[in-house]
Amino acid sequence: MYEGPIQDLIDQLAKLPGLGPKGAQRIAFHLLAGENVEIDRLVAALGKVRDDVTFCAECGNIAAERLCRICADARRDATKICVVEEPKDIYAIERTREFDGRYHVLGGALDPLSGIGPDQLRIRELLKRLAEQSDGSVVSEIIVATDPNTEGEATATYLLRMLKDFPGLSVTRLASGLPMGGDLEFADELTLGRALSGRRVLV
Repeated sequence: MYEGPIQDLIDQLAKLPGLGPKGAQRIAFHLLAGENVEIDRLVAALGKVRDDVTFCAECGNIAAERLCRICADARRDATKICVVEEPKDIYAIERTREFDGRYHVLGGALDPLSGIGPDQLRIRELLKRLAEQSDGSVVSEIIVATDPNTEGEATATYLLRMLKDFPGLSVTRLASGLPMGGDLEFADELTLGRALSGRRVLV
């Protein structure tokens, strides 16, 4: 235990995801040894995140304006919406350069044990978005891209139940299976089972 402000800083840093006490300690002492101007820049950046970052009124992505850059881009295919849990998932999909549609951020996944039910997610906003398609485009496909874990699967199942009655709407789920370069012997049962059920015809 250190004394005063340095321990307070370590305690706050240790609360960040992916940082334990040791990592928090390293960052705290790095900041302590740095120039005052570096600390001022960090404080200013944190202040801007707190005060200036908002969420897109359409999809829930991080935005600097009312709409994020993806929703504001008229070149994006408005007939396809990819539903993700968090804004960071959007950037993972964008890196593939395989999707040209739009997104909808739920803000998490169903997790009753943690008190997260449908009302805590942006599911109602998704349904409203489908019901009030004011820009003239009709959404024909919802791609459910929730995480391939228990909470993500529960969320995907719930969404399918909510969306099945929309006429002409196709609801798809991201394929999941074996990673490239992986060995079968190291695959867990769930991953291997999904790879089998999602197999495709080669000839």
